[in-house]
Amino acid sequence: MARSPEARGLDDDCAVFGDLVLTHDMMVAGTHYFADADPADVAWKLVAVNLSDLAAKGAQPVGVLLGYMLGDDAWDRAFTCAFRAALSHYETPLWGGDTVALPRDRRDAPRVMGLTAIGRATHLPVPGRSGARAGDGIWIAGMIGDAYLGYAYLIAQQAGSAQAEPVIAHSNGAIEQLTAALLRPRPMLSEGQRLAPHVTAIMDISDGLLLDATRMARVSACTFAIEFDAVPFSPAFAATAAQSNPSGVPDPYRATRDAAMRFGDDYALLFTLPPGMAAPVAARRIGTVQPAGSAPLLIDGQPADATRPLGYTHAAK
Repeated sequence: MARSPEARGLDDDCAVFGDLVLTHDMMVAGTHYFADADPADVAWKLVAVNLSDLAAKGAQPVGVLLGYMLGDDAWDRAFTCAFRAALSHYETPLWGGDTVALPRDRRDAPRVMGLTAIGRATHLPVPGRSGARAGDGIWIAGMIGDAYLGYAYLIAQQAGSAQAEPVIAHSNGAIEQLTAALLRPRPMLSEGQRLAPHVTAIMDISDGLLLDATRMARVSACTFAIEFDAVPFSPAFAATAAQSNPSGVPDPYRATRDAAMRFGDDYALLFTLPPGMAAPVAARRIGTVQPAGSAPLLIDGQPADATRPLGYTHAAK
């Protein structure tokens, strides 16, 4: 139905109307956050994931609209306090929205909330996902995989175990960094604004590097050739994942990195730059755009293994 040019064919992170950039992301208990999550973390993540979409357009946030399901009073108060703090941190005002409450006999239903974030472009034309061309470099600003290991640790905690698959380390503050990446991601707003005048294509990585790179390659009508060992992982990820030793896996560290590339919740920026151009922000080059071939994504010269999901997708059960 979204046929207007502002919708960009639904192939982008945001809708664009002149210099206004608009996005809307929802969060559902049990899908986007644990049902017993701290409401303060939920509030911060709701703000962050929406502003991350604006970051991928080089936009400056100017306001948000909140759609919120009322429930337990204490939970609502904690959410509201953290939501106010998150908006203050990113200097983004609340412009309005809507609140609803379920009938009393349905109050045990999963919470659903959504946020519309409005930004103003800092560079025109607003960059999209579709501009990558053969010869461009493929880059990542940010790190991949911290949220994946943070999720594994929290799942292990829920199961009453100190370990998970992969094994989780308990040293050097790694756990705090990994869980924070999952619970309170940082939208790369300043990086996106510095990149906007230079990139040929850009998006934020929310559903997994391999899936999102495939999406960008397809909409750009080309092939993304990625070097596996060039993908950036944090020292905390490396120190933790190196302890993984799943039985029957010949290279457990590679297996853990591969799984992390398919997980999502990274909110790093994936972008392409013209040949020979260096990134104007801290970033890692991970590959080269090639003319469209038989597969949209190559890993070390081979099509990505599609026997497992490339990333996270919603589907009706």
